[in-house]
Amino acid sequence: MTRTLVVVTAVFLAALGFRAAAQSGPTRGVDGQHIFRFDTFGDEQLWTRTLHMEQAVATVSPATALSVGLKVDSDALPASVADAIRAGKVDLNDPAVTIALLKLNAVVGVIGKVNDANQLESVGVTCGLCHSTVDDSFAKGIGHRLDGWPNRDLNVGAIVALSPVLTPQQRAVFNSWGPGRYDPRLQAFDGTNFISLNSSTLPVEIPPAYGLRHVGFETVTADGPVAYWNSYVAVSQMGGHGSFSDPRIGLTITQTPDLVTPKLPALVEYELSLEAPAPPRGSFNRDAATRGEDVFRDAGCASCHTKPAFTDVLRLPGNDQPLLHAPAETGMEPLYALRSATNGYRTAPLRGVWQHPPYFHDGSAKDLPAVVSHYNTVQSLGLTAQQQADLVEYLKSL
Repeated sequence: MTRTLVVVTAVFLAALGFRAAAQSGPTRGVDGQHIFRFDTFGDEQLWTRTLHMEQAVATVSPATALSVGLKVDSDALPASVADAIRAGKVDLNDPAVTIALLKLNAVVGVIGKVNDANQLESVGVTCGLCHSTVDDSFAKGIGHRLDGWPNRDLNVGAIVALSPVLTPQQRAVFNSWGPGRYDPRLQAFDGTNFISLNSSTLPVEIPPAYGLRHVGFETVTADGPVAYWNSYVAVSQMGGHGSFSDPRIGLTITQTPDLVTPKLPALVEYELSLEAPAPPRGSFNRDAATRGEDVFRDAGCASCHTKPAFTDVLRLPGNDQPLLHAPAETGMEPLYALRSATNGYRTAPLRGVWQHPPYFHDGSAKDLPAVVSHYNTVQSLGLTAQQQADLVEYLKSL
């Protein structure tokens, strides 16, 4: 056993006590948080038994893991471990430390089963892998969890490409995605086999999972309400042991017992409790934002981006069908919509929009000025440079 692993192993018992406490929420809301952070829905059937990611992860150092966007929850680190890291007594280039961090449940969104010989036996992932990050308060990539924030540093494709069972061609596809991007319409996993959904890949930006309470249809193509997308992702993408069916896209997966569906109500309740983050102090010009609000209204932006969530997706009677916009209506890339169940795009909610560049589902707008410029051109708004700048400040204030 290496010296660094000895340092971390000394506090495993205390850490496991923390882990048990974190998983024993007495209320439904806490249960939803636990599901979001720690429940794999049995997706080890994909990540371990099919992709054999436990073999790859066992050779990955914390430094490498951080470089592909994985995050470490500083609250899961006992004080002695945190102190050892600060003092440089923990070698972050040692894969044994990765195993130790997994044993502490400290790697955000990744659950590893470690045996008594400190060998990694299985790996699964949770909702928090893509839809949580950390505040970097301890170090870059290490800090307090920020649930609902999209992990735009996470290179899912590069991580999957580490699987020892993939062909070079498959690795090339996954490696083509890049940080913060994922293709949920490339293929599905039915518990045993991969089902091809499209012949080519078209990754999109990982979306935020906060500020959804008044949205109703959380995905960019509004395929269904929050629970629908949770089910689709948990079963067909994460590889959870559950059932999902949508005749619109010709996909039905049936697995018993269903480890996903019974947990959706609590999971949705927690997700809807996640408020969009307020803009940091001093991050926008208040006077310009006030002028920008007038521009937002006068230019017609508010006709689609209606309060409180700044989207019109629930405008139709009954709120059970989404109001959609054709790609050409807003100048959006059309191909991803054609791969969805709706063939259109919903109006994006704007709360917390300052936090998650780049913008649009395909990341084609690198920042908020690019967003404003896009609509000024496509919608022929005729905004002056000053008006565009003011509008950007207003968006930064939401």
